[in-house]
Amino acid sequence: MSDRAAAAASGVPQRVGAASSEGRAHPLMSIGEVLAQLRAEFPDTTISKLRFLEAEGLVEPQRTPAGYRKYSWQDVARLRFVLSAQRDQYLPLRVIRAQLAELDADGESGRVRPALVAVPPAGEVPQVGAEQPELEGAEVRLPRADLVRRSGLDEATLTELERLGIVVSGSPGWYDSDALIICRAVAGLAEYGFQPRHLRAYRTAADREVGLFAQLVAPLARQSDPAARARAAELARELGALSQQLHAALVRVGLRETLGR
Repeated sequence: MSDRAAAAASGVPQRVGAASSEGRAHPLMSIGEVLAQLRAEFPDTTISKLRFLEAEGLVEPQRTPAGYRKYSWQDVARLRFVLSAQRDQYLPLRVIRAQLAELDADGESGRVRPALVAVPPAGEVPQVGAEQPELEGAEVRLPRADLVRRSGLDEATLTELERLGIVVSGSPGWYDSDALIICRAVAGLAEYGFQPRHLRAYRTAADREVGLFAQLVAPLARQSDPAARARAAELARELGALSQQLHAALVRVGLRETLGR
């Protein structure tokens, strides 16, 4: 029986974090093969993204004498950890890097963990909703009827949201995952008596933030270098996460003052 089979039979979790000698014993994969492994779960992943994560020190594939990258299954596990933490919890790279460093240290000291699970640091806002992974991806295309059905909004409310610019269709009659998230949030607020007209301030505040963040993101996005564009996408993600945390904290502070706490 192999070491891996014996570990599985005994119920002992395998070591995670830095690439192990056992993981390196398996056939190595090219960057294209790794992309094919990840695309089913993370459809927005690109080769440029994988190169960017390597440049940021989050994964260190081996190199052939000719300079080609070769990834182990442990490298793929690290990439899944990073991509899951970004997608499901909007964690910035500095936080993910620190978590990986802890896992690496645990591996060196002989400690083990059952799985790569990203945990938000104290004070950060966890993402709520088991359906979040299903909603991830700008390539999601929902017809209007599905958007209405899955969000719980009625046609009249959706029409009003579009008139106010709160919901925008990517192409006539089709909506992305963010439109569904917005509609579900509006449907939840409607249960407390909020109307679409009450939400104009959200649209205005978001536009102001976009204007500020665009000054940082746009110069990178305009470059022809794929690595620069990958960095632009990463920067946009991190700015969005920080903005979300700031907004949630300010609302909590305001409500505590309202409650007299």
